[in-house]
Amino acid sequence: MPDITIQIENHDGSVTKLEAPTDMGLSLMEFLKGNEYDIMATCGGMALCATCHVEVTNGFDSLPEITDDEYAMLDTLPNITPTSRLSCQLKLSEQMNDIKVKIMGDGLS
Repeated sequence: MPDITIQIENHDGSVTKLEAPTDMGLSLMEFLKGNEYDIMATCGGMALCATCHVEVTNGFDSLPEITDDEYAMLDTLPNITPTSRLSCQLKLSEQMNDIKVKIMGDGLS
C-alpha cells in the first residue's frame, strides 16, 4: 500500500503536508500525535473524550461513515461542524489521500 498525503491546517492558517503510511494500522490521531501535534487523546482512542476532534476541510466525503458512538461524542462539543470527526476513529487508508484537517481539540481553546 502506498503512503498518502495528509494536509494539516495550522492555527495560523498555514498548511503542513505530511506523508502517512497506510500499512501500519494507524489512526489519524496516532499519526498526528507521532508528528508532535498537540492532541491530548485522553481516552486513548476509544471515542470517549473528543480531545482528538478534527474538522475535515477537504476530503470529508472520502471518509468511512461516522458511527453512532462517534456522533454521540461529537454532539457534546460546543464547536462541532458539519465535517467534524474524531481522529481516533479514522484509520489511515488510501481513500484518505490528500484530506485536509484542522485540529479542533477539546473545544475549550
